[in-house]
Amino acid sequence: MVTTNPPTSAGPLDIELAAKYAAVRAAVRADKRVVVAFSGGVDSSLVAYIAGQELGEEAIAVTSGSRSLKRTDLALAEQLANEWGLKHRVIFTDELSKPDYRSNPTNRCFHCKTSLYDALTTIARTEAVPVIYNGTNIDDLGDHRPGLVAANDFDVRSPLVDAGFSKADIRALATHLGLANAMKPQSACLSSRFPYGTAIDEAKLEQVEAAEDLLLQLGFTQFRVRHHEEVARLELLPEEFPLAYEHHELINDRLTELGYRYIAMDMKGFRSGALNEGLAKIDIVQVYDV
Repeated sequence: MVTTNPPTSAGPLDIELAAKYAAVRAAVRADKRVVVAFSGGVDSSLVAYIAGQELGEEAIAVTSGSRSLKRTDLALAEQLANEWGLKHRVIFTDELSKPDYRSNPTNRCFHCKTSLYDALTTIARTEAVPVIYNGTNIDDLGDHRPGLVAANDFDVRSPLVDAGFSKADIRALATHLGLANAMKPQSACLSSRFPYGTAIDEAKLEQVEAAEDLLLQLGFTQFRVRHHEEVARLELLPEEFPLAYEHHELINDRLTELGYRYIAMDMKGFRSGALNEGLAKIDIVQVYDV
């Protein structure tokens, strides 16, 4: 078991965050052997990193390399796992083979996470690992998150929720620990770019990913390309609107080449979960009492 403290890149933690960090470490040690759903995002990265530090080879980080995950995020997960010395596996889950996923209902994420957690459960049973972790934090609990229902169905634990971590807490601790992706912009799965009811397939996922890769190459930091069939609706940070104007001809030409007929910019700017805005409140899923 690895229990030494990792080197840090910042000053001391404040008392409240230090207590939360200590609580997560203690919980991980108590569980002894764990499987961690590891996407390369900062939330699951923090869980995987702590598990690796506390349990060494007894922690298995698992990444689903399915098409709904950006190739850049898959590469990042592999890079971080290597740098941190994690025991890491890449698997490919079957969500795109499910009609209930491809039709993109409002509970699409439930079907995706069911595929993921079913695969992780198989790994856990094979390896005699009693616990599966995810990277859910308390800020996730009030939004439309059908994936939380799947986590509950498979008894997946959320150690960051149990310790009271917010997204800001996660970034602060990840920065303190010197994690390279501490300030990585939010990067939900590519299927979240499609309005509910719009069918999803591998070609469309690749189309959206190529469009977002262009924006990344042009220097945009936080963005989404929302897919509305012939229309690509760009959600950008308002302070980066001038950058869009600077490159508007290139953006238009390249996205047209990808198959979009019209390129539109959303004047509200980037906001996470924008396609949930039209859902009735009854669709908001909460499975924790916090």
